[in-house]
Amino acid sequence: MAANQHSQQLFLANMAFKRRVTPLPTYVTWTGRWSQKNKNQLPPSPATRFDENAWEQLTLFDLDPDPEILRQRILMEDSELTRYCATIVADHARRYGWSVRQRNAVIQSLRMLQTLRPTPTAKIRASDVVTIRRYDGTITSTIDVLAEAGLLIEDIPTRVEKYFATKFIDSGALSPKMRQHLELWLQIMLGGSRQAPRQFPRDPATVELQIRGLAPVIQTWAEAGRQSFAEITQSDIVEALEPLPATGRHFAENGLKSLFKILKGRRLVFTNPMSGLPVRPVATTIPLPLDTAVIREGLDSPNPAVALAVALVAFHALSRKQVRELQLTDIIDGRLLLGAREIPLAAPVRTRLAVWLDYRSSTWPNTANPHLLINRRTAPRLVAAGHSYPWTNTAFRPQALREDRILHEIRATGGDVRRLYDLFGLSVDSASRYLRTIEHRDLT
Repeated sequence: MAANQHSQQLFLANMAFKRRVTPLPTYVTWTGRWSQKNKNQLPPSPATRFDENAWEQLTLFDLDPDPEILRQRILMEDSELTRYCATIVADHARRYGWSVRQRNAVIQSLRMLQTLRPTPTAKIRASDVVTIRRYDGTITSTIDVLAEAGLLIEDIPTRVEKYFATKFIDSGALSPKMRQHLELWLQIMLGGSRQAPRQFPRDPATVELQIRGLAPVIQTWAEAGRQSFAEITQSDIVEALEPLPATGRHFAENGLKSLFKILKGRRLVFTNPMSGLPVRPVATTIPLPLDTAVIREGLDSPNPAVALAVALVAFHALSRKQVRELQLTDIIDGRLLLGAREIPLAAPVRTRLAVWLDYRSSTWPNTANPHLLINRRTAPRLVAAGHSYPWTNTAFRPQALREDRILHEIRATGGDVRRLYDLFGLSVDSASRYLRTIEHRDLT
């Protein structure tokens, strides 16, 4: 009552917008190419009032707008955000081969953002861009434009950060000090460190595997009432690792090794309890052949991307990463240039490659993406397709198909390890894994 004795001043949100009463400026007009007079120069962007420290109107009621009213609003609004980003949108469309439909969808998404935002002059959070998906907004391309314009505040956690929060933060079992130390470890693992001990950033997939190994060990310590990693001894580590399976123990040992190395380097623990403890090697499996009918079904897939990817792995044993990162310039005159290796493509691979290139050029004729395999999401950009593309439409994993191809080669050559090294670039240890299948009692 004391705070409200003089009443409160309320404001109506989204009132600071300008209706378009004049024709659009010339730099907004889309002509299919940038400029008739000078194609190498971009028109100057209009002045902006965007400020990352701008005062923000707090939300009084969480009320979803009427979709019909929103549709009418974005058709007539020419906001400062739309005018400021028009140059960048047109430049993106020219560089990445956007269709007119996609370009208009991005402009419509920018108008939608300006209409929904309570503070028109503040920078835009990526999480706010994601919310326009419910109104059929374009997410990824809009975020790219806002990032290049310098108007984006990146607040969406990555996959690894979400996984980290699920394993350690959401449960609430960790003490504040252990949580702080784990967050420091995650920050250094993903971003690297210039402070001693210096460290390069690790691959997010590696960090995720170490989080998976650390989770049961640290959960055990938290349930036992440990408040800090400085309390952990070498006997505690041995006792926590004992019940874990072989693969889980390998990941846990690597995670604990990196964790205590960072904490000891930052003087957050007195000693490194992992010092002197050997890391067990990961348990290896026996490669097994795939059903030929399943492989043939993938080779004859009506999806040209699936047929080409399966052919590259089935005939030349490329890994998932190698298929994903292949570029158009890596294939010259029927030969695949893969690092220092030059691979003559098999006839079935060349047939499926020709079909895919015809489909690619007809579906995305203006794309500037240099990668061989692209899809609807990556065609307007320069990035590679996702890790699961196009394998979600197959009945097997690419690693299993690759093992089938190498297994066939080691059997056909009678155990010639040098042939595996020349054809597939395998190391001696990797080739020995396939060599052991020659005289295996269950595979003879």
